[in-house]
Amino acid sequence: MTVAWTTELHDQLDWHWQHHVRSRLEGLTDDEYFWQPVADCWTVRPRAENPDGPGAGDFTVDFAYPEPVPPPVTTIAWRLSHLIVGVLGMRAASHFGGPAMSYDTFPYAGTAAEAIDQLDSAYANWIGGVKALDAEALARPVGEAEGPFAEYPMAALVLHINRETIHHSAEVLLLRDLYRSK
Repeated sequence: MTVAWTTELHDQLDWHWQHHVRSRLEGLTDDEYFWQPVADCWTVRPRAENPDGPGAGDFTVDFAYPEPVPPPVTTIAWRLSHLIVGVLGMRAASHFGGPAMSYDTFPYAGTAAEAIDQLDSAYANWIGGVKALDAEALARPVGEAEGPFAEYPMAALVLHINRETIHHSAEVLLLRDLYRSK
């Protein structure tokens, strides 16, 4: 039996995206997007509140390296920006010719609708790239764009991005559930 690994890897994420995530993001309001369930959440905020923060444009994202211990609770806005930039966008740029992307230069969304548009675009760039991989490309090392993981095969990166996307999407959807029940 021959396994169509590209299809398996693509379908793992895309099935979850199509049947669980994307439809449940419909109607996300700005109040939900910025809702802080506890004090001192990390979020996306107007640049006036953090003039030296990362990003381009009128909004910035909270960030520190190393991350505080324990890490702060994050808002839907923060989690979506992480998915858009760090999980999907930077990888699509590095491996599939997607638009250049970095935390320092990204124009963070000031509305839920803008963030959903950014997420849809980042997701389309990533999943389209995955769908185009063949067996040889899945086995090829990912290269220096992935730092200490440069020698790992592309299949390992795809599995990692699948995990990250499913994990953070579930967090966003849980925050929506909590917001609705507050």
